[in-house]
Amino acid sequence: MNLILLGPPGCGKGTQATYIVKKYDYVQLSTGDMLREAIKNNTPTGKVVKDVLASGKLVNNELIMQIMKEKIEETATSPGRIFDGFPRTLSQAESLNALLSQNNLSIDLLIELVVNQEELFERITKRASESESVRDDDNADVLRKRLDVYNKETKPIIAFYEKDFFVNKIDGMQDISTVNKLIDKLIENNTKH
Repeated sequence: MNLILLGPPGCGKGTQATYIVKKYDYVQLSTGDMLREAIKNNTPTGKVVKDVLASGKLVNNELIMQIMKEKIEETATSPGRIFDGFPRTLSQAESLNALLSQNNLSIDLLIELVVNQEELFERITKRASESESVRDDDNADVLRKRLDVYNKETKPIIAFYEKDFFVNKIDGMQDISTVNKLIDKLIENNTKH
C-alpha cells in the first residue's frame, strides 16, 4: 500500500500518519525525517545533504528523490508506506510516479485532509495557547507563510493527481478519532482489492 496524505500545514497529516503507522505497521516517509536520518547515518547522500545545508542552501529535488529512492528500496517488505509532506511540488509528484513505476509500484490511495484555512488559524492559535510545548508551526505568522507556500506550490498537486486517481477528501476540521475512522475505512476498503 502506497498512501499519499495531502493537506495544508496544521491540518493533522502528522497526527494521522502516526496513527496509521501504529495501527497498520506502515512506514512513514517524511522528507525532513529522511534528510536528518541520512545525515545522522553518514550515508553518501547524507554527506552531500549535510554540505548543502551547511552552505545555507535548500536541498534540491534530485537529492530528495535520491533519498526517496533509497527509502522505497529499503522498505520493499513493508506492508505499506505513507508519503507525509511529500510530494510538495508538481515536479516531485511527477518524479515520485516515475520512481514508483521503476520499482513496479503505484499509488494505491490518496487522501486529502480538507480544512477551512481561517478556522485552521483559530485552531492553531488555540493549540498554542493551551499547550506547554509550542511547536514551530503553532504561530499565526509562520502558519500564514507556510499556507502561502502550500497554496502556491503544493495545492496544484491535487489537480495533477485528480487526472489519474481518485483523491479521497476528508474534512480535517473534524475531531481526530472521527478522521481516524474515515481513514481506516479507506485503507480497509483499498486493501480488499
